[in-house]
Amino acid sequence: MIKGEDIVCISNTTWFGEYTKSTVQIVSRLAQHNRVIFVEYPFTVKDLIYSALGKQKSPIKRMLGISNRLNIIKIDKQTEIYHLVIPPVLPVDFIQNDNFFRFFFNMNVAVYQRQIKRVLRKLDIKNPIIITAYNPFYGLPLIGKLNEKLNVYYCYDGIGTRRHGKRIFPVDELFSKSVDAIITTSDYLNSQKLLMNPNSFVVKNGVDFLAFNAVAKKSVQTGNHRKKVGYIGSLDHRFDIDTVEYAVNKLKNVDFEFTGNLRNQQIRQRLEKYDNIRFRPAVDPSEVPALLAGCDAGIIPYLANEINKNIYPLKINEYFAVGAPIVMTPFAHLPEFKGLVSVSEGQEDFARKIEWELNNDSAVKIQQRIEFAKSNSWDQKADEFGEILQKLINHGNH
Repeated sequence: MIKGEDIVCISNTTWFGEYTKSTVQIVSRLAQHNRVIFVEYPFTVKDLIYSALGKQKSPIKRMLGISNRLNIIKIDKQTEIYHLVIPPVLPVDFIQNDNFFRFFFNMNVAVYQRQIKRVLRKLDIKNPIIITAYNPFYGLPLIGKLNEKLNVYYCYDGIGTRRHGKRIFPVDELFSKSVDAIITTSDYLNSQKLLMNPNSFVVKNGVDFLAFNAVAKKSVQTGNHRKKVGYIGSLDHRFDIDTVEYAVNKLKNVDFEFTGNLRNQQIRQRLEKYDNIRFRPAVDPSEVPALLAGCDAGIIPYLANEINKNIYPLKINEYFAVGAPIVMTPFAHLPEFKGLVSVSEGQEDFARKIEWELNNDSAVKIQQRIEFAKSNSWDQKADEFGEILQKLINHGNH
């Protein structure tokens, strides 16, 4: 357990939102014994305009400095976290010319760095630990600029081109080689980062066990009710539409419910024609446990590709914590779940395994899943994370 440190999290996500974020879960628990500043996702001028038009949500007043950019978020009665919103930066990812890109991006970095330094002075923080959470673009130019005692890259997903284009790869590689250590969320991702930095560690995703287990099922629901298969999470480019469509069409006596932010419109276009399917908008994380508990089985239908090999699905332990069986596509090598999760070998097998799990669940299996999830709580994951930070400080890795 690490205690009494000042930690700055350079985040690539927002604090608030429609899904559980590992960064938020980890740092909110580190804040129990340390002073933590969470630097919000760097909203752009485009985000500002879209929010003003009502097309998205972002903290406009705080971005513009009309309200305090630095607020305190109460986690519980004893725990709080400093939450910093940066002034709106320029949208630069679309710029093709590298010289122009670097010029305008450096302007963004200057704004970002100035705001963080201002907060460090205000809070009298001299030598913080910097945790850059999946944000190498801002993490790299800030190395050594914040008088940090330790600089750690928290990398929880594979690096792809969807947002930053191909220029992300050299930036991520140089950042990975430059930081004091890397903490990843999967064994495969760690194996890749070890090639760039020998101080690479694994802290896998967890679950808010008490919240999910509070609504866990104790036994298999009997009777003539229609079985329900659920998916909760982003409906995006990772989603294997072909495999899911085959299962939905094959299992007409089973209801499929998809809850989440619909980022890939092809999913709805392909699937909404089926009578046994329902789409629900994204919900607050506090609503997720009850939704999962209402499912007879959960699915994780990701495409098997190079990016998805890196994933340790956060929702696995959430399904387990409510006792639900899981069927997933073979997108990643996850040996720790062998015997607990059904992994398909093609479209037909995916449908077949869903049907098998629905018809062969038991109270014993439900309890096994719950016990597995209990050993993977976010509290334990934060302890693992903190222990790595403390060892790095003790061993002088800075």
